[in-house]
Amino acid sequence: MSEEVVYLTEEGLKKLKEEIEHLTMVERPKLSKQIAEARDKGDLSENAEYDAAKEAQGLMEMKIAQLQATLRNAKIVNESMIDTTHVQIMNKVKLKNLQNGSIIEYTIVSAREANLKEKKISVETPIAKGLIGRKKGEKVKIKVPAGEVTFEILDISI
Repeated sequence: MSEEVVYLTEEGLKKLKEEIEHLTMVERPKLSKQIAEARDKGDLSENAEYDAAKEAQGLMEMKIAQLQATLRNAKIVNESMIDTTHVQIMNKVKLKNLQNGSIIEYTIVSAREANLKEKKISVETPIAKGLIGRKKGEKVKIKVPAGEVTFEILDISI
């Protein structure tokens, strides 16, 4: 199974490593202790605490494995190499909605780093997909869940 390359900023890589470290160094030992305590309570066949702790352990180990796979496939995006002549991952894009005149600004990031509160949208969203490769001044029609919206690209920066 070939895994997909994940583009991350230095900040995103740091957060990913911190999350893996927290899960392996803090959460894993906590769950192991819970399992041991539940096991000490006797009959495992009717021990709901033991079953719940084992299930939580399995879910956490799966999450750790997924994060480690992401880390293995991570490619760091060097901001000094980012081109601003056309829209690409890591660009900040200023858009004007031509239907209502509102102006919005998004940074296009990997799905892992997407955070709408910080105005970071995933490269996999319909808006980002519609913008990739486009240039400043272009008008772009993009299908979004609410219908089709036409945007004008006002600026592309880092």
